[in-house]
Amino acid sequence: MGEQLLAGPGASRAPQLSITDPKVCRSYLVGTCPHDLFTNTKQDLGLCPKTHSEALKSEYENADDQQKRKWGFEFDYMRDMQKYIDDCNRRIDSAQRRLEKTPDEIRQTNALLKQIGELSRNIEDGLVEVQILGELGSVNTAVTEYFRIRQQKQLKEDRERELKALSDTSGPSGHQKLQVCDVCGAYLSRLDNDRRLADHFFGKMHLGYAQMRKTYQQLQKDLQGRQPPIRDEPSGPRGGYDDRDYGRSGGYGGRRGGGGGGFGRRGGGRW
Repeated sequence: MGEQLLAGPGASRAPQLSITDPKVCRSYLVGTCPHDLFTNTKQDLGLCPKTHSEALKSEYENADDQQKRKWGFEFDYMRDMQKYIDDCNRRIDSAQRRLEKTPDEIRQTNALLKQIGELSRNIEDGLVEVQILGELGSVNTAVTEYFRIRQQKQLKEDRERELKALSDTSGPSGHQKLQVCDVCGAYLSRLDNDRRLADHFFGKMHLGYAQMRKTYQQLQKDLQGRQPPIRDEPSGPRGGYDDRDYGRSGGYGGRRGGGGGGFGRRGGGRW
């Protein structure tokens, strides 16, 4: 992977880079480069613009802990993963918003809730009135009031059925009951069978984001209390690293971390 694949078979062999060269992919050295996680998926990131060298990866793996701390490549790896996790989280939020109800559906829902609330109060007040009328011996009036209460109860049940129907069919998701996977951002339906769910949860894209979030969360714990190295390197995308970049957006952290499946705010059911 990386830019070395761009060279044709007849190209001259490039000189070996040093492990600290900014052209070397530090995510590849420490763990798994995000560009290698999603090949041939909807989130394919293409070839990594940096060099993936097995020799340098072996050099890193064989280095002692003191040398690894001096290099501080784990911070580059965390920053690299944060970029793609943040992008994924933005897609998840956008997908969630697309499943929200339209303004007209919200108005209908609020109107039905208001009617149901008023009917509930009328029924409670009517039952108290019937009890009082019965104690006073006004049987005919009590019977008339009780008949009115039964009508109110029937009307309340009708409004509750309307509310349920609106809830079941509102939003772009409609009857399909779409939800958004809060690991990779894909749409899934509650009506999907176990085979389709398994295809998703064991698919390359979902597992890639699950692995990235899990690794990211573990690195947060491992690097807690440590300061990133200060380097005199370019700090562009996937470039150099210095302590000014660390925590610029409020610290590192994924949406929910974990490596398993799951859904967002509407979780529940068999998800």
